[in-house]
Amino acid sequence: YFQLADYSNIADMNDRVFSEYLTREVGVAAIPISVFYQNPPDDHIVRFCFAKSDDTILEATQKLSNLQPVKSS
Repeated sequence: YFQLADYSNIADMNDRVFSEYLTREVGVAAIPISVFYQNPPDDHIVRFCFAKSDDTILEATQKLSNLQPVKSS
């Protein structure tokens, strides 16, 4: 029900900041994997839940496919 995605080619921000960016600016919710670790790795990976309707998945994939590289503030 979950898919991990490496976003290192899109942004250099940490996974929590990137997840907030995706949710607020792009309209797609992501879960930072660092929340599952006591000592999180320094990876650029987020987790998406795909236990959604087909329409929701299609809308999210269209939004994500339009992502351009972003810089952290």
